[in-house]
Amino acid sequence: MYGVSCRLLSGQLGMCVFETVQKVTIIKQFPKVIVHHYRSGKHEWLTFQHFTLPKCQYVTKVNKGLYQHAKPKAEPSASSFQGKQPLINDETVLRSVQQIPAIMPHPSSLQENEDNTTEKTAMAGAAKDKITSQDFREAKQWKEAKVQLSDLPGIYARLSKIKLTALVAMTASAGFAMAPVPFDLSCFLLATIGTGLASCAANSINQFFEVPFDSNMNRTKNRPLVRGQISPLHAVSFAVACSVPGIALLTLGVNPLTGALGAFNIFLYTCCYTPMKRLSILNTWLGSVVGAIPPVMGWTAATGTIGIGALLLGGILYSWQFPHFNALSWNLREDYSRGGYRMMSVTHPSLCKRVAFRHCIALIGLSTLCPVFDVTTWTFPLISLPINLYISYLGYRFYRDSDRSSARKLFFCSLWHLPMLLLLMLTCKKSLFGNEGTAHHSVKTEMQA
Repeated sequence: MYGVSCRLLSGQLGMCVFETVQKVTIIKQFPKVIVHHYRSGKHEWLTFQHFTLPKCQYVTKVNKGLYQHAKPKAEPSASSFQGKQPLINDETVLRSVQQIPAIMPHPSSLQENEDNTTEKTAMAGAAKDKITSQDFREAKQWKEAKVQLSDLPGIYARLSKIKLTALVAMTASAGFAMAPVPFDLSCFLLATIGTGLASCAANSINQFFEVPFDSNMNRTKNRPLVRGQISPLHAVSFAVACSVPGIALLTLGVNPLTGALGAFNIFLYTCCYTPMKRLSILNTWLGSVVGAIPPVMGWTAATGTIGIGALLLGGILYSWQFPHFNALSWNLREDYSRGGYRMMSVTHPSLCKRVAFRHCIALIGLSTLCPVFDVTTWTFPLISLPINLYISYLGYRFYRDSDRSSARKLFFCSLWHLPMLLLLMLTCKKSLFGNEGTAHHSVKTEMQA
């Protein structure tokens, strides 16, 4: 591979030899060297006997990589002039040798390639940004939502707030069942259905008025009118289709007083409570009055008059709504603030907590008044005391801690507290036959006198 000329060798013996070497060994220093020249026929070779020879280093190529190896010094032999010494295989890799590329491209071509790559990358990024911005603008634009006929029942259910409507109908049914008169199934069904239709109409009109504000709230941004699933005219038509039959059922099928209360409640909810939500925190008290009217409607549907029992039932519903709604609005303060609603939890947080706790205590007092006015037996205050104390405890925790966890616990407790309280009240209702016997005994006593 290489031609090496050896002219001078330091040591005891020097000679000049011209030899073609097939393997090159790099030796850093030669302090003591004896050279042996061997000839056999046409072959010649040189051997070196080193007295203080350091490690020999050479370069090998393994898997396209260059590595520098070292061989330790061989053990000295008995005679300095014997033949070849056996090689020692204990090789150590010192370091990797970096290869130099064989061909380097011209700097001008590199610059052109870099410019082309940069230009292509910039063009791709600009096109991607353009597509992204276009998609974003299209996503923000209003689009017509295609609604099939099978989707309308679900849309009507969300438009009328079907869960809230079911709660309203339940309280009206409880008011009818608590009335001290014989149970009339047809009147009960007419009163319940009429109250439910009136609630559907009020909730639909409420959503019609609040579309611009509901679109700013995470809680209400998926309502049908906000998403454009139905038109405003469609929503108003649905409200009219619910309110007219509902009020007609209550007025003609039940009695005019119940029909008047239903119409008044629709007006109070849509024309007073809805706009007041953006004007004053008094909307919470007004909304509690709206929620207290359905049990009164049930009582009047059965008796035709507003008695003390109807007022007690309305009072229980009125007080129950404060811990229920204040706890709900506490965790939705950001939403109500974005929507522009003036709620106690947003503008008067300390008042929100105090009012919720006070009305939890008021539930205990109202439950105690029920047997005083012969609405229930004295068993009702006793068996309702545990659940009333529990909601009062949660109301106190909400007042003391003022965090999301306590508000959530109070809200979920209120969801089962009201049905349980009304069920206990129904089981402890004063017997109709006992009242008739008492009245007959009083009449008999007066006749004898």
